[in-house]
Amino acid sequence: MSPSLEIAVRVGGSAAVFAAMALWEWFAPRRHLTVGRRLRWPGNLGILAIDIIAVRLLVPTAAVGVALIATTRGWGLFAMLGLPAWAAIPLGVIALDLVIYTQHVVFHHVPVLWRLHRMHHADLDIDVTTGVRFHPLEILLSLAIKMAAVLALGVPALAVLIFEVLLNASSMFNHSNIALPSRLEPIARWVVVTPQMHQVHHSIERAETDSNFGFNLPWWDRLFGTYRAQPAAGEQGMTIGLPIFRDVAELGVVRLLTQPFRNDR
Repeated sequence: MSPSLEIAVRVGGSAAVFAAMALWEWFAPRRHLTVGRRLRWPGNLGILAIDIIAVRLLVPTAAVGVALIATTRGWGLFAMLGLPAWAAIPLGVIALDLVIYTQHVVFHHVPVLWRLHRMHHADLDIDVTTGVRFHPLEILLSLAIKMAAVLALGVPALAVLIFEVLLNASSMFNHSNIALPSRLEPIARWVVVTPQMHQVHHSIERAETDSNFGFNLPWWDRLFGTYRAQPAAGEQGMTIGLPIFRDVAELGVVRLLTQPFRNDR
């Protein structure tokens, strides 16, 4: 798999999902935005640009490159078990999703990691751009964790690419300010993390913030007891964000980048 093909698939897929969610939000928003796009989008998209540059400059091979190395050299659990590709690919996608779920839980409960991750939660509204708003240090650390998991398991490169595309797409989808049909949504959240399900995770109430950690698959939250069906204040009544960093001045790129290093009291 050539690096140019990987980039084309990831960038093309992400751009298509972003455009679709942004249009859907524009024509049929689920919630009224308290701050809106004009103040939030420049900072959120600016952070995305910094993330992309940081990853490409510091870790040019990324997880797919590591997967190619592991597969070529026969490293990892899947190689030890002699799993054929038809089994290793879906199992690899599911295993990586569990790794990201676990990482997400840990980032909420280890104080120094929470300082990095809380920038994502400090957004005053939630929409498609919230799904790409992660501190560069968190992105790099998350990438290192994924690469370690890929090496340990011997996940095939195709599985890693599929997972990365799904992760990016699902993050934009489940953060988007859209509403699935009321009859479809309760069924859909058994298969995929829906926007209504993930919205609870962005509640200002800490007990609700520490729930619904899944990005792609909703099963882990139900299996490990971190699932919460609805916020206590109701879908329209809940407050988005954190008790700290609520000044609109915090929406600028420089302020976002420095949030992990500033007093959180």
